[in-house]
Amino acid sequence: MDFAPDTLEALTFAVALGNTTARSSRNGADELSSLAGLSDLIAHYPFSGRIDGDESELRDVVLTRERLREMWTMVPDSAALAINKMLEDARARPYLARHDGLDWHLHATSPEAPLGERMRVEGSLALMDVIRTGETRRLRICEADECEGLILDLSRNLSKRFCSARCGSRTNMAAYRKRQHDHV
Repeated sequence: MDFAPDTLEALTFAVALGNTTARSSRNGADELSSLAGLSDLIAHYPFSGRIDGDESELRDVVLTRERLREMWTMVPDSAALAINKMLEDARARPYLARHDGLDWHLHATSPEAPLGERMRVEGSLALMDVIRTGETRRLRICEADECEGLILDLSRNLSKRFCSARCGSRTNMAAYRKRQHDHV
């Protein structure tokens, strides 16, 4: 499946944001427990516009993370309602933009809108495309025990099962050990 570049970028960011919780992060800790964690996260993604870097913004981004995680595996009808509500709350008005070396893409809030709101709107627009194209099966949760990492499966045969190589290796090693134990 080929998504528009801005949709793919927003979905990739939603995965990164969603996988900052203690139950899905690489280090088992909430990666958004501090302003430094938020700064580290957004350093890897091009957010133009307003960034306050304060506790209020951090709380709003954490709220955004939870709302996007909830929508990730909703059935399309429920997700559509949640998306529409987020867009309505933000008074979103889609428009085409070109900036910072990026070609034409969609925005639906002003650059002065709070960072969390811009994240919610961009995530909502991306999830809207996933629903419209009938590709919700590409949005999943990691199959590893004790992991709730988000997965965006862009493979041709929808075969991605784990959020990271670490989860895949850990699961495969546990299965190997079980086979060895059962064989004895």
